[in-house]
Amino acid sequence: MTLLTNGVMVAEGRAFFVFGDSLVDNGNNNYLATSARADSPPYGIDYPTHRPTGRFSNGLNIPDIISEKLGTEPTLPYLSPELQGKKLLVGANFASAGVGVLNDTGIQFVNIIRIGQQLEYFAEYQKRIAALIGSEKAKQLTVTGNVICLV
Repeated sequence: MTLLTNGVMVAEGRAFFVFGDSLVDNGNNNYLATSARADSPPYGIDYPTHRPTGRFSNGLNIPDIISEKLGTEPTLPYLSPELQGKKLLVGANFASAGVGVLNDTGIQFVNIIRIGQQLEYFAEYQKRIAALIGSEKAKQLTVTGNVICLV
């Protein structure tokens, strides 16, 4: 761990970023007015809390398992109000159920985070992290460091 001057602890240049659809969405759609949601049973019945989390699975999803194997806490949905301060340093999940590679994929769903918007949110994330730890450290964490992206 590295202690930064503002007292925030950071794992040596490792952050985890997730982009994609329902296979990797861990709850962003819970914060959107959309019908593409996984916030009621049977979703989450095998999750540690046994409650729906916004993951389109009965338990952990792929990013959760990768985080577990890396020994880090799982990323939070980018839209989660909990994603602030030192939790930003873990990375973020930008995925949204219903999207696809093409903009017309999931056209039946309104208010989902299409891939282009996910990338815009990533740019916004980079600004938020720079405000927290400084531009140079933010660049190391999000661009030149030990970055893990799941798409």
